[in-house]
Amino acid sequence: MLKVNEYFGGSVKSIAVENEEGVATVGVMEAGEYEFGTSTIEIMTITGGTLNVMLPGENQWTKYSKGEIFEVEKDVRFKVKALQPVAYHCQYK
Repeated sequence: MLKVNEYFGGSVKSIAVENEEGVATVGVMEAGEYEFGTSTIEIMTITGGTLNVMLPGENQWTKYSKGEIFEVEKDVRFKVKALQPVAYHCQYK
């Protein structure tokens, strides 16, 4: 079953699927700065564009481009900054 998610007034959208491998989303975000919270471990792969990420405990932005992956721990908040539209895949653990 597919589930459509929309955040920040429609600036971030994703489609989620749940199957025998777990839950995953594919999504896009408009240029902007956003803060997300996690309830599970999230493994994010950038599939288009470049995303600047500030993970908990860090004080500098790290740039992730197409094909690069970063992981976010459970029950934390993190910030992202897109200077252009970005596409991503997120696997939930």
